[in-house]
Amino acid sequence: MTSWTDDQLSSIDKMLNPRSIAVVGATPRLQYGGRMLAAALKAGDQVSVYPVNPRYDEVMGVKCYPSVSDLPEVPDVVGVVVSSGQVLNVLNECHQKGTRAAIVISAGFSERGTQEGRDLQAHLGEFARESGLRISGPNCLGLANVKDNIWVSSSSRGAEGLSGPVGLVCQSGASAFGPFLNRALDSGIGLSYIISTGNEADLDFSDFVRYLLDDDDTKVIAGFVEGFKDASKFIEIAKLAAERGKPIVLIKIGRSDLGAKAAQSHTAALTGLDALYDAALSQYGVIRVADYDELLEVSNLLANSPPPPAQGLAVVSHSGGISSLTADMCGQVGLDLPELNDTARDGINGVLKGFGWASNPSDVTGFANSDSFPEIMQFMANDPAMGTLVVASSGGDAQAEQVIAQRDLDKKMALAFLWTGSRRESAGLDTLKKARIPVFYTPNRLATGIRSLLDYHIWLGRRGQAGFPAIPSITTEQQAVANKLAVKGGVALSEHQSKHLLAEWGVPVTTETLVQTADAAVEAGNEIGYPVVLKADVTGVPHKTEAGLVKLGLDNEAAVRAAYDEVTSNAANAGAGMNGVLVQEMVSNAVEVIVGVSYDSQLGATILFGSGGVMVEVYNDVSLRLCPIDESDALQMIAEVKGARLLEGFRGQPAADIAALADTLVRVSQLGAQLEGSLAELDINPLMVLPTGQGVRAADAVAIFQP
Repeated sequence: MTSWTDDQLSSIDKMLNPRSIAVVGATPRLQYGGRMLAAALKAGDQVSVYPVNPRYDEVMGVKCYPSVSDLPEVPDVVGVVVSSGQVLNVLNECHQKGTRAAIVISAGFSERGTQEGRDLQAHLGEFARESGLRISGPNCLGLANVKDNIWVSSSSRGAEGLSGPVGLVCQSGASAFGPFLNRALDSGIGLSYIISTGNEADLDFSDFVRYLLDDDDTKVIAGFVEGFKDASKFIEIAKLAAERGKPIVLIKIGRSDLGAKAAQSHTAALTGLDALYDAALSQYGVIRVADYDELLEVSNLLANSPPPPAQGLAVVSHSGGISSLTADMCGQVGLDLPELNDTARDGINGVLKGFGWASNPSDVTGFANSDSFPEIMQFMANDPAMGTLVVASSGGDAQAEQVIAQRDLDKKMALAFLWTGSRRESAGLDTLKKARIPVFYTPNRLATGIRSLLDYHIWLGRRGQAGFPAIPSITTEQQAVANKLAVKGGVALSEHQSKHLLAEWGVPVTTETLVQTADAAVEAGNEIGYPVVLKADVTGVPHKTEAGLVKLGLDNEAAVRAAYDEVTSNAANAGAGMNGVLVQEMVSNAVEVIVGVSYDSQLGATILFGSGGVMVEVYNDVSLRLCPIDESDALQMIAEVKGARLLEGFRGQPAADIAALADTLVRVSQLGAQLEGSLAELDINPLMVLPTGQGVRAADAVAIFQP
């Protein structure tokens, strides 16, 4: 597990809570150096600010120093705005002075795409780790402690009055201090910190998120990341965030190398990159969103809402059309709008006196802007089936105050406002924003936001009880089998060898015998019982059916002899290295599924579950998780696959043994995690799931170890 040193966290603390700031490259002009100085000076008397530039005696009314060495004290943090070739010299001077934190605004490093730029950046990282002077950047716009109005940033935009519970971490400085900051200001969404990490020569996205997990004023962390420097490190962060009960909401773009590699197994070919990140983030409680507005709105909702006490959603509006559209959007994401109980329905109808209609959603017409509206909201909130109240309207300050009072009266219930008026209106809307009532502007965004709120707390409750599965210790016997098979690295193992590996991890395989002659094949068929299957047991051929090396449904000795001759002849023609012929039981009356393991260079071992037959290939009907998983994860994976409906007993067929399937998924995930670094790919295709109580059988398998 990744650990964070006091050195890293204390350096970040200096960046975000400095008592002294030096700006190297400060100028009177409002370019990067000038803007950074102007931003730092906003802090007033709470921070000492030192411009550093040998060309000036004074900048913006503040004494300017020729170098960091000449400063009257050791600055907590140094902002560096000089040419890329000068950065390392400045950092070395900062180190000699005793500074432990620097923010490098300067560009001209790896983002240029040149070897020179990459080398310059690598030198920065090496210097930071060797010296202990930790670096944010280069090529970033800095950081802002919004709650204390301390800006170590070259952004020209301020955020007075924006303080709030959402911490924002972005790799892109232009995004952090551009669209995110602008939208937060427009929507009244309060931020605790704004952090841009840039090229991440030293400290990265995960390091800053780790710091915010310890910050009591940050209730939710909102992130924008193009690509993780170390994705496994972020997964450890996500686990810790779950332990702290602090949500992470994330926009994730970018690519890894998984989709580009040459895959020999079905599993590796089916494991799409973006789907893998989706699965990994969801598995560890990270809420993935699509755009700027969704990131901020969902973060704001989570930061300002209690865990809803029930799954039901109550919607009230002045308009039947608005109510209906909101209900429709909520239904599309699986939200539940229960019918009102008798007390709520009769109470609201008593207020309406024949106008509107008490239902869920409720159309209360003009009563949404009356002194009776609090009574209506309270009737809905008192219904025990309701955990979230949504008000869809655009009333003035009086209505807004009523909604705020309802929120303050019932602190256990989540509350959100769907604003149906113009965003330019101030009456009502500004009052809601200042009171931190989560406001949405479209029904679909409201619906997805509430879905995220409910899903997160359901997930957190389940994880709080079960914890995260650990990787069990590999046994001596398992390690011996893996070591023996690993000598054939880079080559697809034969089915018999692959099943030997599975069996060592407790995965049920078909009854089978490896034979070398037709007579032995007949003898094995008689012992196993007809019908049987014959397969050439070959290495280096992951897909045997296409090569004519599989014969199914052989129900007598003559059929076995003929099949033996055919598969051995086909193997010889294919030039395959044959270990013999497998005679195995013919498994019938079962549902076919696929299970497999592949590896991503950053995320590590991944388990895949999918429907069998052509559906998995044509529709990519699969579910993914990082290894290892537990039974709860396994059951969720099964539920996510559309073809898994067949397991429940479709059109009169018996229900399949889902418990045995879940157990197999757990065992395969443990195998994948334990053999990471040794195993390259694993396919069980098909895995036959028999009726309830009869278990599963791996009917075919292929394992490939690393070269």
